[in-house]
Parts: sequence; C-alpha cells; structure tokens
Amino acid sequence: MARATALRSAGKLGQGVIALYPLALIIALWEMVTRLGWVRPLFLPPFSAVIEQLHNLALDGELLPPLAISLYRTFAGLSIAMLVGLPLGFLMVRSRILRWLFEPFVAIGLPAPKIALIPIFTLWFGIDHMAKIMLVALTSVFPFIVAAAAGARTVALNQIWAARAMGSSELTLLHRVILPASLPSLMSGLRVAVPIGLLTTFTTEMVAGGGLGGALVMAQRYFETPTVYAYLLVMLFCGYVIDIGLLRLRRRVLRWHEG
Repeated sequence: MARATALRSAGKLGQGVIALYPLALIIALWEMVTRLGWVRPLFLPPFSAVIEQLHNLALDGELLPPLAISLYRTFAGLSIAMLVGLPLGFLMVRSRILRWLFEPFVAIGLPAPKIALIPIFTLWFGIDHMAKIMLVALTSVFPFIVAAAAGARTVALNQIWAARAMGSSELTLLHRVILPASLPSLMSGLRVAVPIGLLTTFTTEMVAGGGLGGALVMAQRYFETPTVYAYLLVMLFCGYVIDIGLLRLRRRVLRWHEG
C-alpha cells in the first residue's frame, strides 16, 4: 500500500516536472540572452529583474488595485453576456422566429473585430467601468449563444418527446432536459468566452485607461520596461490560472461526461 502510494506520488511529480519543463526552459533562455547582452535591457530586461519589480509593485500597492479593477470589469461583462447569451441560444433552437431574427446578427457579430468599437463605446458610456463592461459583454455574448445553441441541438428528440409526454412545461423541459444535456457545450463556450473577456478588458484599458492595461501603457510611456513585463506576466498568469480553474470545474461538473 505504501509502495503504491509512493509510486503514485512519484508519477504525479514526474508529470509536474514534464509540464513545467517548457516554461523553465523559456525562463532560462530569457535570463541567459539578457545577461549575456544579446538583447538590450530596454527591450527585454532579465527575468530576475522583472520578478523583482513585480515584488516591488505588490509591496507598494500598485499591483492588486488595478488587477482587481480589471477582473471586476471582465467578470461583470461575462455575467451580462452569460445572462443574455445562454437563454437566447436555447430559444433560437426552440423558436424558428427567434432564429430567423437573431441568426444574421450572430453570423455578422461573431467574426467581427469588436475591438474596433472601443472609441464608440467610450463615447457612449464614458471612460469609467461601464464602457469596458459593455464591450466585454458584447465580445463574449456570441460564444455563449453559439455554445447554448450547439448544446441544445445535441439533445435527443426521444428525450424531449418523453418529457412532453409526461406533461413537462417548456420551462421544465429547459431546466431538466436541455440544460443538463447542454452542459459539455456550455463549459466549452465558457472556456472560449473567458479569455476573450480578459483580452477585451486589457485592450480597452490600454486605449481608454484604467486597470492593468492602463497601468501597463503608462509604464511603457515612461520606458519602465521591467514594470511593463511585470504587468504582462500578471496578465498571462491570470489567464492561465482561470483556464486551469475552468478545466477543474469541468472535470467536477461533467464527471459523468468525461468518464
């Protein structure tokens, strides 16, 4: 028993080393090329200097406030997109009229470069939170609509007929039959929408100011290169951590499906 536990622990440790090896190699190469002077520090500071600056920013209170603002804007916009996109995606499958009305907008809006709307949203909603939140909602709503519609189409007709034969209303049918069967597609849509929301937030902040994106641009204007890379690492780390969390949530929620 103890030997089996030790073997499992060693296996997990080996998997962790293999997973971290590419990242460790990139960091080592980064530090080497900068220490050898192959790249000027103005363009690429040493990784150790970036980590040191990241530590200083955290101690000085210049990291957590803009990060909290960016995450608030991201998840507020994603919440709006989810509340609008999921019901609309389900209803488009259930209603030909709604599908006829909204399908052209989805076909146009999904591939459209919505980042180009930053000046318009800033004009409409100002430079504070609302412009960023509404733009995140707009960019993220289409993945939710597509995921909900795709998930609803996977429900077997015999399940719907059986639920109707038992006297289920449309609301009960949606809650008890369509929604559970659509969960795999919805989780995939969520994993697509979250990085889109983060990207939209950071990009909008770089243009209109505020949050982590605005702090990064401000550091770039004053040629504070280690600070620029420190904020960039935080952005990348946020996306990575959130994606890992979504994968674990998927495994927990969809244990029956993954199995």
